Amino acid sequence: MALYTTLHLYNVRPGREADYAAWFDGEHRAALATLRGFRDAARYEITPEQLGDHSQPWRFLSVYDRDVADPEIDVPALGPLLADARDAGLIADDDAERIYTYRLYADWKGSPNWQRDQSLSGVSVLLGNYVAGRFEEYDTWYENVHSVEVANVPGHVAMKRGELADVQVAPRRYCPGDQLVMTAQQSDDLSFTIGEFVARALGQSPSGIAMQPRSTAGSIARTVHYFRKVSGDTQWPGGIAYGGDWSAYPDKTFRAATA
Repeated sequence: MALYTTLHLYNVRPGREADYAAWFDGEHRAALATLRGFRDAARYEITPEQLGDHSQPWRFLSVYDRDVADPEIDVPALGPLLADARDAGLIADDDAERIYTYRLYADWKGSPNWQRDQSLSGVSVLLGNYVAGRFEEYDTWYENVHSVEVANVPGHVAMKRGELADVQVAPRRYCPGDQLVMTAQQSDDLSFTIGEFVARALGQSPSGIAMQPRSTAGSIARTVHYFRKVSGDTQWPGGIAYGGDWSAYPDKTFRAATA
């Protein structure tokens, strides 16, 4: 068995947003339960707060997590279920829709910030690449250094990574990122969380924490997209998840992880 995550990036036909939400949490979720190895599905909407000036062509993201035994059979099986949304006229006809499947290196790697009994508030998706011939260096830096630094930022709670799978869900289109870096958030102040990430990267955080220099094994050919969770019955209850010293941020409201 191996973990796979499929990203469905898309826009909804104007005026059909409520219909899509009802379809996703109703008949679509019921159909997903019949897929072999299905674990979870969640839907997200793009946030006004973003990191840098990357293009944001998609309003919505659906994430499908599966633990599959035979990728050549199991991964494409999602395709007909997504086609139901197109057939129902729910997907905007703007040529923006993309479906990318990644084989994960591991499941979520959490930090002390993570409150596992609570919902995520959102996720960020980095579609990236490594410099040719330097994968081992790139992977070691991410696994041992950068994943820890990022997941410990207030409001960031976990990270998972993967590589573009050999088998994809139809219709297959060019993907700009061979490497997936997905970071989970539990924060009701995303502007602060993103700002603190940048401050730590620049060595300017009031906490005194500074990230190590970015590895040159990571290509600058990457895009980053932040989304807030919009599906499911439970939502992040508020505050900023952080397991560190709150005193550096006296004007912020934090939520302590439960034992």
